[in-house]
Amino acid sequence: VGNYKRTVKRIDDGHRLCNDLMNCIHERARIEKVYAQQLTEWAKRWKQLVEKGPQYGTVERAWCAFMSEAEKVSELHLEVKGSLMNEDFEKIKNWQKEAFHKQMMGGFKETKEAEDGFRKAQKPWAKKLKEVEAAKKAYHAACKEEKLAVSRETNSKADPALNPEQLKKLQDKVERSKQDVLKTKEKYEKSLKELDNATPQYMENMEQVFEQCQQFEEKRLRFFREVLLEVQKHLDLSNVASYKNIYRELEQNIKAADAVEDLRWFRANQGPGMSMNWPQFEEWSADLNRTLSRREKKKASDGVTLTGINQTGDQVSQPNKHSSSLSVQSNTVQSVQSSYNPFEDEEDTGSTVSEKEDNKIKNVSSYEKNQSYPTDWSDEESNNPFSSTDANGDTNPFDEDTSPAMEVRVRALYDYEGQEQDELSFKAGDELTKMENEDEQGWCKGRLDNGQVGLYPANYVEPIQ
Repeated sequence: VGNYKRTVKRIDDGHRLCNDLMNCIHERARIEKVYAQQLTEWAKRWKQLVEKGPQYGTVERAWCAFMSEAEKVSELHLEVKGSLMNEDFEKIKNWQKEAFHKQMMGGFKETKEAEDGFRKAQKPWAKKLKEVEAAKKAYHAACKEEKLAVSRETNSKADPALNPEQLKKLQDKVERSKQDVLKTKEKYEKSLKELDNATPQYMENMEQVFEQCQQFEEKRLRFFREVLLEVQKHLDLSNVASYKNIYRELEQNIKAADAVEDLRWFRANQGPGMSMNWPQFEEWSADLNRTLSRREKKKASDGVTLTGINQTGDQVSQPNKHSSSLSVQSNTVQSVQSSYNPFEDEEDTGSTVSEKEDNKIKNVSSYEKNQSYPTDWSDEESNNPFSSTDANGDTNPFDEDTSPAMEVRVRALYDYEGQEQDELSFKAGDELTKMENEDEQGWCKGRLDNGQVGLYPANYVEPIQ
């Protein structure tokens, strides 16, 4: 009696399991979304790095194919996230709402119906069981009383001081006890027989209610199995045709990389095969004279004048990004090829990859494909940009009388926390003064506006234009 509560509790457990399954799917959908976003960010950042880097031709296209693969896979995972939330999650939510009905006083209607059904089916049998228990108790009490009366009578026979009248009373009590035992035994057996007769009907009624609960639970179990199969289909990208096509296309792009074709292209556009702009005789003109006068005046500032280059080949149609007479200090000439490693940030500076990494592109790439080179040169030592710095931006070890570095205002691109006592700390957007150029390890010496002097990573700042 009362053990049906375990079956009734299963209904409440079913409602809670629906919530658990929805939470499980929701967490997986959130993971799919974050993964898709990270793939997109990675593809965007590295696509720009490769496009601005020194790689060219078919190998560049093969490399960029990995970024295209990431973007397409990102879209698929966003579709997975959408399927999990819009289809599976909503399906469980709606089924739960239809299967379980809350009551005003708390609990579920299905739970109350099952409990009432079990209690109603059990009530007649439970009543007879209670009568059996009472009859059994009365019978056992009569037996105990009989045994006590017989014991007293036996003891009284051995007592000579006991008169015949008292002995007669004890014998009468023994007789009454025996009769009570017979009556209670008969009643006990009768009630037990009635209980046995009622048991089949009781079992049938209880089993009927139990089967109703089983059917309700079967619906939930079958529904869970159906939903889990749908979730499996949404997660299994191996059966998605577009997923296979992504890697088939990636393989084709990689196999299409042709070293011979790339070398032929480089020869025609950047090597001996490119169109030449040989010096030719030019007539004097007033405009040219004014330009030369301006250039001569700028020599006094000990600077280097960068002028536009007439590019040929595939780059002829591209406008020059630099002005025709952009003047910069000779000691601030950037190196043609930086030795920066995009993975050094995690090891040398201890910084982690953040969402702002897209802003690093101009510093991470070794150089931009469309950068301009100075065309003005002179044998004069005062105008030679390589007298103070070599091609890599380092000081000339053979030039003993090098001029001191000029101070340049720069702006921080990212947050940086100094790892040592001799390092500066700043936030993105802060301005500081660069006192010395970048060394071989990629560090510059600078001064904050508060007067603090120290080192900082060169690729964390940009000159203020």
